[in-house]
Amino acid sequence: MTLGFIRISTIYQDLENQRNVILHYAQGDKLLIDEFFELKLSTRKKELQDELENLLLRLNKGDTLIMTELSRLGRSVSEVTKYVNQIIEKGVRLICLKEGIDLKNQHSMQSKVMITMFSLFGELERDLISQRTKEALATKKAQGVKLGRPKGPGKSKLDPRKEEIQLFLDKKVSKLSISKILGVSYPTLYNFVSKHKMS
Repeated sequence: MTLGFIRISTIYQDLENQRNVILHYAQGDKLLIDEFFELKLSTRKKELQDELENLLLRLNKGDTLIMTELSRLGRSVSEVTKYVNQIIEKGVRLICLKEGIDLKNQHSMQSKVMITMFSLFGELERDLISQRTKEALATKKAQGVKLGRPKGPGKSKLDPRKEEIQLFLDKKVSKLSISKILGVSYPTLYNFVSKHKMS
């Protein structure tokens, strides 16, 4: 199976443009696109990860995945690296048109070099993020900003339901049952009740 992968992340990007670029390449390379996998997400990280996992489930050894550019696979170098590795490990041919990448199997020298480069870029990105974070914290500390969580009780999503919880407790409803009724975990409810000395 040959799958065209399209993702737009802003209203200014065009699904049809990506589709046409992929079809033009496929025609020139005598490939027949069996299907397009389209994501019209702006996207929250978890949402994008779920959809990319669905894409991976669709792919089998010997399949071909074509996309206009590598950035379609994630929002950071480390995310892209992770998915490239998984695609190659599945024995799927990966074609990225903008970068001129055509990875046919995980044992080829080109694949190994590309995966190593992606891994190095991912590591470099993590180091840079860590360095920027440390510098920002040091700057704030130098400016006298107190870091860390503020002392004292924080707000809880159960605060607005305190009276309701107290009514349940007065009626001898178990804490486990109350947590299920309110749609929260038992430890969350237990900690809330303990913190407010409710019984």
